[in-house]
Amino acid sequence: MKAKWGAIVVDGRGKIGGHVASKNRSGSYFRTKVSPVNPQTSLQTAVRAIFTMLSQAWRSLTTAQIAAWNASVDNFKGTNVFGDIKTPSGMNVFMRLNQNILNVGGSQINTPPTNLASPDGTPITATGDVSSTALEVAWTSGAVPAGTVRIVEATPPISPGVSFVKNQFRVIANVAAAATSPQNVWADYIAKYGTPAAGQKIIVRIKDVTLATGLTSPYYYAELIVTA
Repeated sequence: MKAKWGAIVVDGRGKIGGHVASKNRSGSYFRTKVSPVNPQTSLQTAVRAIFTMLSQAWRSLTTAQIAAWNASVDNFKGTNVFGDIKTPSGMNVFMRLNQNILNVGGSQINTPPTNLASPDGTPITATGDVSSTALEVAWTSGAVPAGTVRIVEATPPISPGVSFVKNQFRVIANVAAAATSPQNVWADYIAKYGTPAAGQKIIVRIKDVTLATGLTSPYYYAELIVTA
C-alpha cells in the first residue's frame, strides 16, 4: 500500500486489508479487493520465467558490472503514481531494460547503455474489416528502424461507448525491423481474442523497443470501429 499523507491521507495506491486504493477521473477511491483466478496462461508463465532468469542473472554479474548499473540510476529516474520523482535501484534498471529486450526476442545486456536516446515511435491509424479479414495498423514514418521491434497491443472487442481501457491491452504482435506500413495483424488478433463483430470498437497502441538498450518509445494510440 502506498499513501500520501496530508492532514490525514490525501491519496493512496495499492492494497490494505481487504481493500484497494486507486484513482480515476472522479478522484481517489477505495474498493473491495477481488482476487482474480490465476489461469497460468503460457504468456504468464513466460513472463515469470524471464523475471526469474533475470533475477538469477543479476546475481551472476561481476562486481564491476553491478557497480556500473548502480552508477547509471540517475539516468532512469521516473515519477510514481503521485507524481513524485523516484530513483530506481541498479537492479531495477537491469531488470526493466532486459525484460523489454527479452520480451521481443533480443539478447540480454550486462552493462547499462551509454546511448540513452529512446526510439521516437510513430503515430498510427488502424482499420478493421470482418469480410476482408483485415485489421491493419498503418504509419507514415517509413519502415520500422533497424535494431528496433515495434510492439502492437490491442484491447478485446468493446462497446463503442467504452473509453476506459487502461488494463485491457495485450500484446498481439511484434513487428520486426524493416517492416513497412501497413501491417495486417488480423490473424494475431483473432488468435488472442477471437473474431470481433461488426460495430464493435478496438483500441490499438504501439511502442518501439531498441534491442541494444531496452529503451522504449512513448505509446501511440488509434481507435477503430470494426466494419462488416
